[in-house]
Amino acid sequence: MQEDQTSIAKAPRPGTAALYTPEQRARRDSTRWTLVQGILAPIQFLVFLISVILVLRYLATGEGAAAATLSIIIKTMLLYTIMITGSIWEKAVFGKWLFAAAFFWEDVFSMLVLALHTSYLVALIGGLGDERTRMLIALAGYAAYVINAGQFIWKLRMARLQGTPSQAGFTAVTA
Repeated sequence: MQEDQTSIAKAPRPGTAALYTPEQRARRDSTRWTLVQGILAPIQFLVFLISVILVLRYLATGEGAAAATLSIIIKTMLLYTIMITGSIWEKAVFGKWLFAAAFFWEDVFSMLVLALHTSYLVALIGGLGDERTRMLIALAGYAAYVINAGQFIWKLRMARLQGTPSQAGFTAVTA
């Protein structure tokens, strides 16, 4: 009886499609890019946490602009890395570089995250706006990143509920 309840809990709800076909799940489990994404995502999140603290400190006190700027650059470089490796993961699993049906909206929102982070770099390199304005652009990018990370965490949870291994569904094509 206990076993039946467990399998029921892991089954997708009626009307929801499984995140992966059996073939896609096999490709996901066999590609090294799943591990790469699983490593990069928490690193990027840790850098984000440090950076957001540094940016908020600068905005509150006016101190630490250099440290905040460096942290934003590092976060943005990690974002580019995770976007590139995430698109390779999507190609390996779904046969598309980006916008595979299973992760379409996550990828769309990832483009917004990428655009905001890139806007910060353009403003920094081009000397556009003042330091405070650039930090606010970074915070907008970070807010979008939090939403996007939530999208991917939701997919990870869906994959787990559908009875897939723990790394399932987590492409950190996020920010």
